Amino acid sequence: MKKIFSRPESMSKKPFHYCPGCDHGVVHRLIAEVIDELEIKNRTIGVAPVGCSVFAYDYFDVDFNQAPHGRAPAVATGIKRVRPDSIVFTYQGDGDLAAIGTAEIIHAANRGENITAVFINNAIYGMTGGQMAPTSLIGMKTQTSPYGRDAATAGHPIHMSEMIATLESPVYVTRVTVNNPANLMKTKKALLNAFTLQKEGKGFSFVEVVSTCPTNWGKKPTDAHKWLTENMLPVFKLGTFKDTQGVEKS
Repeated sequence: MKKIFSRPESMSKKPFHYCPGCDHGVVHRLIAEVIDELEIKNRTIGVAPVGCSVFAYDYFDVDFNQAPHGRAPAVATGIKRVRPDSIVFTYQGDGDLAAIGTAEIIHAANRGENITAVFINNAIYGMTGGQMAPTSLIGMKTQTSPYGRDAATAGHPIHMSEMIATLESPVYVTRVTVNNPANLMKTKKALLNAFTLQKEGKGFSFVEVVSTCPTNWGKKPTDAHKWLTENMLPVFKLGTFKDTQGVEKS
């Protein structure tokens, strides 16, 4: 019998530590598939964050570097400039990228560094117990907003894709999700676009993936994507916000 579906070569065989229903494992696989399809495994270097995906280096069979909290874009910039033929990507959550790492991601994007940033937005701090994140929704209850996020005291959710798209240098900025098979395939295409642009030396690309955190949302895994669809997607609207190279039309 012919085998038609298997583990990507760019993934290790180590079981994931993620909670049931978490989207990290799905996005990991899509990235690994893209690396395989572009035949860049031996050139790829990932930069792991501080957060739930802090052990991402255990799951990819490519070179990895561990960055201090929020500093992945700065570390990726250094790697890319020293080894410009490498394919360098960061993999960051909202607490890492949109809070402590805001300056790093904004300035890396503004400089047009030829790297790819993968941004996992689940609207909450995952690893540290469910505190309010910069992307938490108005009215969303978290460990540090037990009565719901109040815009008067905590501001509004930060829209990183829209913010980065206002800068001149980024070449590709998009927001996707993996809440159903159709959107999962769109996410893979977005990742393929981003890694291809880097491979071609076009510049900075940013892929935001709206994702689940069933544990800290207090949801069953089966209910998490329903909550994401009904509550997160109206706020974090899917779509491509910048595409200077026309990859969405190709």
